[in-house]
Amino acid sequence: MSPEYAMQGLFSIKSDVYSFGVLLLEIICGRKNSSYIQDNTVTLIGHVWDLWREERALDIVDSSLDNSYDVNKILRCIHVGLLCVQECAPDRPIMSEVAFMLCNETRLPYPKQPAFIFNNASTTSPKSASAENRSVNDMSITMLEAR
Repeated sequence: MSPEYAMQGLFSIKSDVYSFGVLLLEIICGRKNSSYIQDNTVTLIGHVWDLWREERALDIVDSSLDNSYDVNKILRCIHVGLLCVQECAPDRPIMSEVAFMLCNETRLPYPKQPAFIFNNASTTSPKSASAENRSVNDMSITMLEAR
């Protein structure tokens, strides 16, 4: 689900581009975005972004492919996937541009940070008195008070 739809209920053609980018990255990785948890990232997109910035994007390729792929084509697919999941909808390409980028060896812009990058830093820290009042997913705080 695109960030603009999830946060504000806004849907556009760029929402479909976001979904396509997620699907493209899931196919390359052989894993679902929603079921991925690795180190400090909660989503597959976050993990791909971290590896992309470290210039280790090939580390995400599904091991069942057994090196039977063209490295340049896989890197291009990862690059296009990251362009599709950029946080701001205007930064994402439209689908005709995505198709052109996948079919042609043109120069691609560097992707901006994807949407939905969450860190688990607070869940890995030692428990404190205030941490005990938080929900399991650290997304809300529950404070018990007597009436």
